[in-house]
Amino acid sequence: MVTVAETPAEELIHYIVPKGEFITFVDDEDYISKGLEWKLFTARSVKRELVYKSGSYQGKVKLAGYEQYGNGLDTVVVEFENGKLSCIHPSYLKEMQSSNFGKELLSGPVTDMTAISSENEKGTEAPISQPSDPLSEEPKKAKTKSKKATAKPKLDLPAEKVHFNATVKEFTAKMNHFTGEEDEVILLSNVKVTTEPELSIGDAWCGYSKTLKKAELSIGDEIEFDGKVVDKKYDKEIRYKVNNPSKLVKRVEA
Repeated sequence: MVTVAETPAEELIHYIVPKGEFITFVDDEDYISKGLEWKLFTARSVKRELVYKSGSYQGKVKLAGYEQYGNGLDTVVVEFENGKLSCIHPSYLKEMQSSNFGKELLSGPVTDMTAISSENEKGTEAPISQPSDPLSEEPKKAKTKSKKATAKPKLDLPAEKVHFNATVKEFTAKMNHFTGEEDEVILLSNVKVTTEPELSIGDAWCGYSKTLKKAELSIGDEIEFDGKVVDKKYDKEIRYKVNNPSKLVKRVEA
């Protein structure tokens, strides 16, 4: 009979393979922005490698990208030193960076999903510590609608990357509370998903990345692009954000 002590430490890792294609970082700015959002490092100390702990195993991982659901929650995709990929909730990965993490646990395999489930049982946890499971959000949606009958109904956003048409409305900035600085953003109007099934978003916003700056956009430009829309407010009026816009083309009227 093989005991845990006789098992190689690497075999204690419970790999959760990404479901198909996941979102990679557009550039270094995007990498830092997401890492700060997940609180995995600070603006003064950006980390390229993070610690992963599971039972008696401890090793280094790199951020390979992330999966994102329509409810705006992220699941981080990490790459191990052996090249394997696995998904993990950002708040759980953050806890692993603590020197005290795992000291109270018995030596043995600890799975990511187990830890995430235990977090979900704590009623006082902040929203970012909740698991990236769209199904678990359904009761919350029902409560929100019953309490705010006058609020606009939440759109059923596509889970995958889709094609959009939109109009450039304004160039502005939004305070980033993690860095204490303002990030450049673009406000969009007449945003519409043209991939079947079509969906009218209305107003939305996105980060003004280096990639978008190369397109030399102007207010009033009609554009089309690929991207992923998530429920992340800019203000009370603009509820949705477009992440990682790519393949941007200016539409020219005939």
